[in-house]
Amino acid sequence: MAMGRPKAALVLDAELREQLEGLANSRALPAGLVRRAKIILLSASGKTGREIAQQVETNKNTVSLWRQRFLAHGVSGLYEELRPGRPRPISDERVAQLVRKTLKTKPQSGTHWSIRQLATETGLSKSTVHRIWQAFGLQPHRQKSFKLSSDPFFVEKVRDIVGLYLNPPENAVVLCVDEKRIQALERTQPMLPLGLGYVEGVTHDYRRHGTSTLFAALDTANGKVLAHCRPHHRHQEYLSFLREIEKNVPKNLEVHIIVDNYATHKHRRVRRWFAARPRFHVHFTPTYASWLNQVEIWFNRITQQAIRRGTFSSVKELVAKIDHYVQHSNRHAQPFVWTATAESIFAKVERLCERIYGTAH
Repeated sequence: MAMGRPKAALVLDAELREQLEGLANSRALPAGLVRRAKIILLSASGKTGREIAQQVETNKNTVSLWRQRFLAHGVSGLYEELRPGRPRPISDERVAQLVRKTLKTKPQSGTHWSIRQLATETGLSKSTVHRIWQAFGLQPHRQKSFKLSSDPFFVEKVRDIVGLYLNPPENAVVLCVDEKRIQALERTQPMLPLGLGYVEGVTHDYRRHGTSTLFAALDTANGKVLAHCRPHHRHQEYLSFLREIEKNVPKNLEVHIIVDNYATHKHRRVRRWFAARPRFHVHFTPTYASWLNQVEIWFNRITQQAIRRGTFSSVKELVAKIDHYVQHSNRHAQPFVWTATAESIFAKVERLCERIYGTAH
């Protein structure tokens, strides 16, 4: 028989969940507030107090305290209570007015408020505006980019590719394939080395020494990458890379290739090549959804770790650097862990549509 008092049901609507997820994923808000938002989200998912306490590294009493505070006061209950001290010089009404002004209006001479502009407009000090923005996680100076897919088969393609990640087929290899054009750029002056008290320095301008196209196939099972550099990125080079894949994959395995909708990948000669090899299966990502292709994560890594801050006097030097990185990466390869389900992706897209259009699409 279950003992103790039954917990009150904790149900979140879409708006509350989105607000809590924003708090839980923030890197700017206080760690305590982020932890409390995670506690509420985990509690709403059905996890027990013991499980939540282990996951967020706290104790059951703390989990229970913030759960009760949320049930009683909503999101505002997750913020720290006022402690004894000097009375607040600004009222709740003025705080609410400032927050609404930040969210709902724009300055006449710009696209977003700055701390100084809003302080002048409201008659508050710059430090007060800054504290209020920080407390509510407001960052008008920042902007995130996004692109909604217009693919009519978005749902089917997402289910197909996510299914390959979460439940890969037996006796098969899943390869994420794409190409990236890279410039051999040489800074016009020597770099200033990193030192105590100052960062590495580079000139803003550079000399171009040509380009190379990096073709890469990421094995989702082990994280290893088959990569080759080519001078162009036409269908001829893509077919050459596919032949390299064919040589490197044992003949007894099916091959599932995930690629984007670049015209090269759909060339008639490429389609003819796949048609002649029934063990190859092609899965196209939805339009404007190349983030579904795991090789993009690897491309970002090589760009950040080996290319962006490098200086190359020739394409040959650039290719040598890429080859060295690939060899080192494969010696220490680990697969990327994909956790997003198709349903969670659809839910996120739905929330985004609701924010943009006021209705789910």
